[in-house]
Amino acid sequence: MNAKRSILALSAGIALVAFLSGCATGSQAPTSSASPDSGGSGEAIDVDAAWLNGGTMIGLVTYGSSSCVPTAGDVELLSDGTLVVELVEPEADTACTRDMAPRVTLVDVPEGVDPSNELEIAVTGEGYSGDADLEGVTVGAAPEEYGPSAGWIGADDSLIILTWGSSTCVPVIETAEPTGPTEVTVTFATPPEDQVCTMDMAPRGTLATVTGLEGDADVELVLAGAGFEGARVPVLGEN
Repeated sequence: MNAKRSILALSAGIALVAFLSGCATGSQAPTSSASPDSGGSGEAIDVDAAWLNGGTMIGLVTYGSSSCVPTAGDVELLSDGTLVVELVEPEADTACTRDMAPRVTLVDVPEGVDPSNELEIAVTGEGYSGDADLEGVTVGAAPEEYGPSAGWIGADDSLIILTWGSSTCVPVIETAEPTGPTEVTVTFATPPEDQVCTMDMAPRGTLATVTGLEGDADVELVLAGAGFEGARVPVLGEN
């Protein structure tokens, strides 16, 4: 009987050691040679871009709620020439419309970016990433301080118009129609008389779609309405 008990005790000890070894092995966290991606992974989104303000700014177009436009966070020019832009979403408790619309996020271009050269842009955000290739442009004369500017984006017949003024009262385009082979007259809607606007001076990006132009380069806008009467604005890039 004592011999049997010794054998049983020995068997139990061996089984316990095996069990503990298995638990120790299974509890180890999986290892990976790659570090977690800090923002460039997740859902792939469509991104378009345009040069603005004499090549000192870029307008990024993303798609989502028209009332919750992301802002530019960290902007970094990598050694390989890629411009990495972090998009920051509004606060989580912000009420957003449930539509899917193109929105413009304005980005100041850091030193070292030459608008005459093609620029690769990588966009990162919370749970998404995207990229865009922005063709180089001939800038010409820089616009006056707080003067309007415009640039073509990658999507056909679409451009961004940059204006300056109250951040809460972005001008609304009423019509954008060709009035010459390479001329477009853009008419802004008259704002409501009871509109209340903040007294800041901020850049505002507005999207416009133009069809029927005979030329796709050296296009000029003629602005009308909302205090822009007769302003002529060259559109950077080609349609």
